[in-house]
Amino acid sequence: MVLPCNRLLPSLLAVAGFVLAAGIPAKALQFSADLVTVHDNAAPTPAGRLRVLDDKVRIETPELADGFFLIDGVKPAAHFVRPAARVFMDARQSSKLTRLFVTVDPADPCARWQAMAQLAGLAERGNWHCEQIGEVTIGGRDTSAYQVVSASGRTFFAWIDRTRRFPLRIKTEEGAVITAENVHDEPQPAQLFEMPSGLRKFDPQALIERIKQSDVWVADEADAPQ
Repeated sequence: MVLPCNRLLPSLLAVAGFVLAAGIPAKALQFSADLVTVHDNAAPTPAGRLRVLDDKVRIETPELADGFFLIDGVKPAAHFVRPAARVFMDARQSSKLTRLFVTVDPADPCARWQAMAQLAGLAERGNWHCEQIGEVTIGGRDTSAYQVVSASGRTFFAWIDRTRRFPLRIKTEEGAVITAENVHDEPQPAQLFEMPSGLRKFDPQALIERIKQSDVWVADEADAPQ
């Protein structure tokens, strides 16, 4: 079959465009933002600073100013890094931010949140449930609002920027509202999301077990011999 010239050129251009698009990597997700917390309509307080590069997140908080959190939502992994002390450790349950402010699938955000909760060691059985309850504009961005129920029944609300695949606001079960403000889409240096070289892993549980074997350990009622 031979296409007329007036139909052949558009067809060739369409094919060429498809081939070129297939060879171009997707644009990296890169932005930074400030985290602000509001409790019971009180004045906002700084909760931290975050940077995002694709599925990797770096969070710095005022409470732990001597280090920063590194989160990889794909692995998944979450660590707290203290460069000056030359150590890092599993984040576990040291901060809710590492479990909530991660990249998610806007159509199925619960999968990533549940994975991060399991990584933190939260003992839960069953699946999380996310129900979209509306659409809201936050800071000029369209977001999908979700009611989220964990496997243990704890509930929080999240507003997800569909383009950035990231929550711009979280309302916890305790009523605190954490919002990502001053969001800037800008290139993020890859080294900020990498573990610094030469660090050793610190295991708090291993330290506790060593102390238990020493003379300084005082057993509580649960540990005391009957």
